[in-house]
Amino acid sequence: MTDGDYDYLIKLLALGDSGVGKTTLLYRYTDNKFNPKFIATVGIDFREKRVSYTSTSPNGTTGKTFKVHLQLWDTAGQERFRSLTTAFFRDAMGFLLMFDLTSQQSFMNVRNWMSQLQANAYCESPDIVLIGNKADLADQREVQEKQAKELSEKYGVPYFETSAATGSEVENAVVTLLDLVMKRMEQCVDRPVPEASNGGSSSQLEVEAPARRKCAC
Repeated sequence: MTDGDYDYLIKLLALGDSGVGKTTLLYRYTDNKFNPKFIATVGIDFREKRVSYTSTSPNGTTGKTFKVHLQLWDTAGQERFRSLTTAFFRDAMGFLLMFDLTSQQSFMNVRNWMSQLQANAYCESPDIVLIGNKADLADQREVQEKQAKELSEKYGVPYFETSAATGSEVENAVVTLLDLVMKRMEQCVDRPVPEASNGGSSSQLEVEAPARRKCAC
């Protein structure tokens, strides 16, 4: 796709404690590369990727295919940046909530991040995918899959165990979140999606997160 050649601009945000692998996971998703050198994100950063999304009906039949421009926002996990990063919560349409499978403390802090989301996101039950990262470090694992699945079921969100190092489940986690966001949009947007113009160029829509009072949460 050329610049500007898309139907939707979707903003997703990765959050979680410092060091859980937010930056490396997003880099793996957008560039399919792994950088083992950890550099803490200062404030906020973002990466971009163009994807195709095909809608599906409840009975499983496929519908239209849309060109989506993804903005993947990468937030700092340190407490001193918290007021800055939470300011971006309202603009995001979906969240990759991450913890480190080799750190029990980062898993325990998921509840705090959930509280932050419920207080600052576009509604009290935004679209979230819970991610346990560093699945490749099996010998250092502190968080068991059963624990994580129980927590994801408590919050009613999908759960994935990923590895930014190998790429395992990274794409599935992001695609699942995109699917949740697109389905919510289909429910919230009353008007039909504009067709491409006669000249063949696609309509460009920057879809904002729904207003808190109107969100179908």
